[in-house]
Amino acid sequence: MDQEQIELTEIKVEFKHFDIIPTDEDNSITSDHHYFSSASTLSSPSFQKTIMKEWRILEGNLPDSIYVRVYEQRIDLLRAAIIGPAGTPYHDGLFFFDIQFPSNYPNAPPKVHYRSFGYRLNPNLYENGYVCLSLINTWSGAANEKWIPSQSTMLQVLVSIQALVLNAKPYFNEPAYANLPKNSDPWKTESLHYDENTFILSCKTMMCVLNAPPKFFEEFVVQHFRDRADAILSACKAYDTGRAQIGDQVTTTTAGKRITNKPSWTFKKSMENIYPKLVNSFAKSGPGSPNHEIQHTSRSSEGQGKYILLGSCLGLGIIIILFFLALYNPQP
Repeated sequence: MDQEQIELTEIKVEFKHFDIIPTDEDNSITSDHHYFSSASTLSSPSFQKTIMKEWRILEGNLPDSIYVRVYEQRIDLLRAAIIGPAGTPYHDGLFFFDIQFPSNYPNAPPKVHYRSFGYRLNPNLYENGYVCLSLINTWSGAANEKWIPSQSTMLQVLVSIQALVLNAKPYFNEPAYANLPKNSDPWKTESLHYDENTFILSCKTMMCVLNAPPKFFEEFVVQHFRDRADAILSACKAYDTGRAQIGDQVTTTTAGKRITNKPSWTFKKSMENIYPKLVNSFAKSGPGSPNHEIQHTSRSSEGQGKYILLGSCLGLGIIIILFFLALYNPQP
């Protein structure tokens, strides 16, 4: 291995699923947290004991796709990153939530803010960061679906967001559509169009996260998209060309497939615009990401090239025909 190869070799450091950020002197560690300016709720020993219990539950039980950071200096605050589940329009995305335990916790549920970057990619996740979920009492629900002080935990909240909010058919999360037949037209078509828009917004969110990663998740963000860039871009191509439905797993065998529901014109135009930007964003993640070329996806550029070539050939053909006509039909 030569020196250049050695320099490009990267050591992949494991990013802990749960970690405690130590105290700093200027209180800057939580400065980008949504609830940073809210009054600290370090009010009693019982509150601190409750939070320590929550930390232990999180540390020992977080699924592989959820990462949490808590703060030694502000134990009332927490930040979570959820990886979008496979089989959904959110696959491979990173979704961040800022959380605060209220002073009367667990009698009241935690406050949850979604870092949306201004995009509403789910009926339950608003542009302003509001999270609509029965478990945190921000939406109606049966008694056993709402916050139960003696039973509910922060872990349940995070898992519920991942499973119930970031699901395969988010269109039906809208209360008015919840009881509609999911596999019957026109609702199936509407759901597919919603999935298309959701995936585009998820891609935009990826770029925002890469451009401004939350504190203490910087290395994780870069490594995640370095690892998943090729898979994301391959999915973009498969969805765009009608070889896979939004959320479907894209593999090498997908190449020859064609789906029944073709992508909409709106989706294809949006993908044509966003794909080069995604490639550029992922390229900033470092060596090995991504293994895609921008020009391969620009259908408009390819189309223009074909028309130019066709026009040139036609023009040359006309010139040749006129030449022979003049040759065999000389003017008197």
